[in-house]
Amino acid sequence: MTEYVAINDFRKINMVVGKVIDVIEHPKAEKLYVLKVDIGGEIRTLVAGIKRWYKKEELVGKKIVVLVNLEPKEIRGVRSEGMLLAADDGEVVSILTIDKDVKVGARVL
Repeated sequence: MTEYVAINDFRKINMVVGKVIDVIEHPKAEKLYVLKVDIGGEIRTLVAGIKRWYKKEELVGKKIVVLVNLEPKEIRGVRSEGMLLAADDGEVVSILTIDKDVKVGARVL
């Protein structure tokens, strides 16, 4: 059953276009990457469990959708300052990307 969210609650979510500028392996978790993402005038650190589906070189330079007003969280000793969006069908994970050359920091509606 679908749980609905009020439009005013949805408006609180701030998603922007980010560009991955660096990817390293998480020092304390073999399934995680630590990404540096430019979100338009600010560089954020994101911890993401996407290592199984992406090589580091596939991610660098990719424009992705980032949830930027998620409360920061420490994940195995690394502070994550947002969340990338991805689709997961139970077998494959695919990062949400931008199909046109939209500026970094552009708001996702």
